[in-house]
Amino acid sequence: MAEPLVIVGKGMAATRLVEELGQQALGRHAIAVIGEEPRLAYNRILLSPFLAGEIAANDLELKPAAWWRARGVSTFYGRAVTAIDRAARTVALAGGLCLPYGKLVLATGSKPVRLACPGAELPGIQTFREMSDVGAMRPQAERGARIVVIGGGLLGLEAATGLARAGGRVTLVHLADRLMERQLDAEGAAMLATAIDYRGVEIRLNSATDHFIGTDKVEGVVLSDGSVIPAELVVVAIGVRPNADLARAAGLSVERGILVDDRLATEDPDIFGLGECIQHRGQVYGLIEPAYEQARVLAAGLAGKDAHYAGSLLATNLKVSGVGVFSAGTVEADDGCETIVLRDPDAGVYRKFVLREGRLVGCILVGETQGALFYLRLIRSGQDVSALRTDLPFGESYCVREAA
Repeated sequence: MAEPLVIVGKGMAATRLVEELGQQALGRHAIAVIGEEPRLAYNRILLSPFLAGEIAANDLELKPAAWWRARGVSTFYGRAVTAIDRAARTVALAGGLCLPYGKLVLATGSKPVRLACPGAELPGIQTFREMSDVGAMRPQAERGARIVVIGGGLLGLEAATGLARAGGRVTLVHLADRLMERQLDAEGAAMLATAIDYRGVEIRLNSATDHFIGTDKVEGVVLSDGSVIPAELVVVAIGVRPNADLARAAGLSVERGILVDDRLATEDPDIFGLGECIQHRGQVYGLIEPAYEQARVLAAGLAGKDAHYAGSLLATNLKVSGVGVFSAGTVEADDGCETIVLRDPDAGVYRKFVLREGRLVGCILVGETQGALFYLRLIRSGQDVSALRTDLPFGESYCVREAA
C-alpha cells in the first residue's frame, strides 16, 4: 500500500517536488497537496508581467488540473492547515478535515515583511506577493494613480516596473545606495537604474521611510529627511521571511526558518522542509533555483535513495522590465581577487567577472545575459580559467574556440 505523503504548500517548490516524485518514486506515495490560496499552483515569477497586463491569469498556471489528477494527487485548495499533531501523525485543516500522513513535507514558503512605522495600517498600503495583490493594484495603475513602491530589491523592481507599464506614476524608494545591492555592484546597479528610469520609474536611493500620512486612506509617504511623496497606493516590497509558524506551533526547531539537515529532514524524521520556509546550514534561500535543487534531493530521499543537499550557489537570472540581469557568486572583489570588466554604456551592457587564483568565483551581467549558464557552470566547477581569461567576457563560443 502506498504511504500517505502530505505536502503543506502548493507553490513552485511543492509542484516541482510532485514532478520529481513522479520520476523517482512513482506509485510509492499517496500524495495530498494542501494550499491556502483558492487556485491552482502558479508561477510567482510571472506576477510582474501579469500586473502589467502583458499576460493572462491562465499563463501563470504551473500545471493544469488534469496533470494533478493524472498523477493521483489529492488537492485541497483554499484550505489552510491549522495544526500538526506529530503524535497522531495528522494535519488538521480549516473546516474540520483531518488528514493522516506517513511523511509530511512543509513547503509553506515565505511571507512579506511589513514596515513597522506610524500609519502602516492605513488602507492603500499593501504588499506584492500573491495574485490577489494584483487584483487590488492593477486598477489603480490603469487609472494613472500616484504609486510609491518601497524596496529596490528584486520584488520591488518587479512591482515598480509592472505598475509603470500598467499606467501608474511610480516612484521607487530604496534605503540602500544602489538597486539590488545584494546582487549587483555600484556600476551594474547604476546601469540598471538608468534602464528602469527610462521606463518611467522615478528612483530615490538612500531614502528611509519614516511614516505614512492620510486619514481614511494613505495619501503620502514621509521620508526620514522630511520630504513627502504623494501616494494613492503604497506597495511595500522590502523582503520576505520564512513562513515557519506552523512548524513552530508543532514544536519543531525554528530559527530564521525551519531547521533541516542535509536530508532536508527536521528533528522529526518523518517531517521534511522545502523551499523558502527552511534554514539549512545557517542559510535561508529566497530564490526558486535552490528550492528546485532541494526538491530533487528530497524526492530521491523519499524514493529510498541516499541523497543529501549540500547547499546552493546563490544566483539570480531575470529580466526586469526587459533588462536582463544575472548575478552569481562573489560580486565584490576582495584583496585576493582580480576583476575583468566589459562595459558598453551606449548599448546598456555591463559584464564583470571576479577571479581568485585563476578560478571564476563571481559574475555580473547587466543588459545582455547570454552565456549566464556557462558562467554559472564555471563558478560551480571551480576549474582554472586562466587560459580563457581574455575571451571570458565574450561568452562560451569564444572560450570554447580558444580552448580548442
